[in-house]
Amino acid sequence: MIQGFKQSMVKEFEMIDLGLLAYFLGLEVKQCSDGIFISQAKYATKVLKKFTMEDNCLTNNPVEYGTKLTKEGEGDLVNPIYYKSIVGCLRYLTCTGPNIFFGVDLISRYMEKLRSSYLKTTKRILCFVKGAASYGLFNSSSQNLEIRGHSDSDIDSDWVGNLEDRKSTTRFVLFMGEIPFTWTLK
Repeated sequence: MIQGFKQSMVKEFEMIDLGLLAYFLGLEVKQCSDGIFISQAKYATKVLKKFTMEDNCLTNNPVEYGTKLTKEGEGDLVNPIYYKSIVGCLRYLTCTGPNIFFGVDLISRYMEKLRSSYLKTTKRILCFVKGAASYGLFNSSSQNLEIRGHSDSDIDSDWVGNLEDRKSTTRFVLFMGEIPFTWTLK
């Protein structure tokens, strides 16, 4: 069936069969008998180089515990184009890095009067990305189709953590077998 589809496509369009997918839009795909590993190591390295963070630092977590950003921020104003460019790159890295999702959501909340306190938090996430660049998502070829979900508990939730409107932050991830197939943070 696949060969028939390829032949009908070649008749209509100019195509070349490049074999199994290996790299697409910054996503690296490694296929093996026990599953598929998707990462963004090359893209993460490019991002670190673009913002001159490839030699600076390493950290074990993307956001320092207890970090609270406010609408007014602290410190000097920063270049909005530079800051928004970093945030955009980090948002794309969340495709294979749910471990930075909370931090990227946090720095994305305030995009008007950009202060150095926001940039400091953003650069910490870049430091974490440096150490986690080779991380990714492994999609096992397991036949286990059990659906499980995990959400934050009372202990690690950010209840009324937003200092402006007292809204809470909550998150969840859903798995099919061992494969995370969706996650969110609100």
